[in-house]
Amino acid sequence: MMVVVRAGLSPERLTLAGAELADVAGFDQVTLSALARRFAVKPASLYAHVKNSHELKTRIALFALEELADRVADAVAGRAGKDALTAFANAYRDYARAHPGRYEAARYRLDAHTAAASAGVRHAQMTRAILRGYDLAEPDQTHAVRMLGSVFHGYASLEAAGAFDHTDVAAQHSWAWTLDCLDTALRSRSTP
Repeated sequence: MMVVVRAGLSPERLTLAGAELADVAGFDQVTLSALARRFAVKPASLYAHVKNSHELKTRIALFALEELADRVADAVAGRAGKDALTAFANAYRDYARAHPGRYEAARYRLDAHTAAASAGVRHAQMTRAILRGYDLAEPDQTHAVRMLGSVFHGYASLEAAGAFDHTDVAAQHSWAWTLDCLDTALRSRSTP
């Protein structure tokens, strides 16, 4: 059986269109059928480019991880200590706010082999590089990586859900306060 490839469609183009759809409709709404409607083709036409929805979502997740890692790397370049921590955190939060669907995609569960080859590794390396400025020994460094990821993700997720919209205190003020507290906590755990 001969597969006819529609001109202009490619795995990369479908990935980008899926990422854009995720930002508009939510990552859970990204399906091959939804993308087929965007391109005015039948869903079967997309199978020449991606095997299934899982592969499409994995491609979007990898794209989002790479894009976020690039933004964080640019933000932290040449910085150390609290400046690096703040730049990292702000790049992370800004990405989650600008690209909510892609941010959600970056949390998509990847198999171990795919995760090990993804930009997720760069995220961990950058976090550990920032923590070198705090001189943390193991296991404190691993605890700190997990703490930072939890705080950044938790804050971004709660903010996206509108959880901070019901008080007079601006979310930005709480964010700055949170980063000050993280810096203080990390400095207090430094190896003497």
